[in-house]
Amino acid sequence: MTTTPPSFEELLAEGESVDVAGWDFSWFAGRATEERPPWGYARLLSERMAHSHAALDLQTGGGEVLATITSPPPVLRATESWAPNLPIARRVLGPLGAEVLEAPDAGPLPFADASFDLVTARLPVVTPWPEIGRVLAPAGTFLAQEVGPGSNIEMSRAMLGEHLQPSGRFPADAVAAAEAAGLDVVDLREASLTMAFFDVAAVVVFLRKVVWTVPDFSVERFRPQLRAVHDRILATGSFVCHPTRFLIEARKPERTD
Repeated sequence: MTTTPPSFEELLAEGESVDVAGWDFSWFAGRATEERPPWGYARLLSERMAHSHAALDLQTGGGEVLATITSPPPVLRATESWAPNLPIARRVLGPLGAEVLEAPDAGPLPFADASFDLVTARLPVVTPWPEIGRVLAPAGTFLAQEVGPGSNIEMSRAMLGEHLQPSGRFPADAVAAAEAAGLDVVDLREASLTMAFFDVAAVVVFLRKVVWTVPDFSVERFRPQLRAVHDRILATGSFVCHPTRFLIEARKPERTD
């Protein structure tokens, strides 16, 4: 028996109906694929957390990535700015003994100076370098996986126009900002990856969830562009774009006085 595939309008309605709170991407199974950076951020995060005494995870989302660590430190804090994520993160991270606090992405952070020997962030919207330098203890470490320049520009151009030029965070700028905050960069790695969407509902959910890809996205506003993406998927089997990522690790110097 042949099943009629969902129509364009049905796919749009499905994409609009999905709950996008938190940072869980399991809904995309079978609908989209994304290549992961070669350095394995979750593994590095777990390793660093296992050797920490007091750690802070910035912009934790729903806590899904932080929850994968195997040995939480004695003191574990996380921040999140988006109110719908807070109860999710508190529920997910409660078993680790983590306290989740609401804080603006750009700071200030609600912690005393030199409170943590480890600060982490995965795909932060903003990296508050001065605040990171302030809350890190001497010899403390900051570890982050960041969105690189021109990430998923094919998707942005499909929605906003082919004239769009690559923008975003450049690794060299992150190094300069880290150094200005009094930190020494000890590791910097870059990766260009591949992402594929197999239906337009997955595109809608992605753009609703990863809001910086197309600012002020809505289905109604971008309906013609979504139709073009839908037609491309029907013709070729997928819509392919390329996320960029970089890993940065920086340390605060030990006191010399």
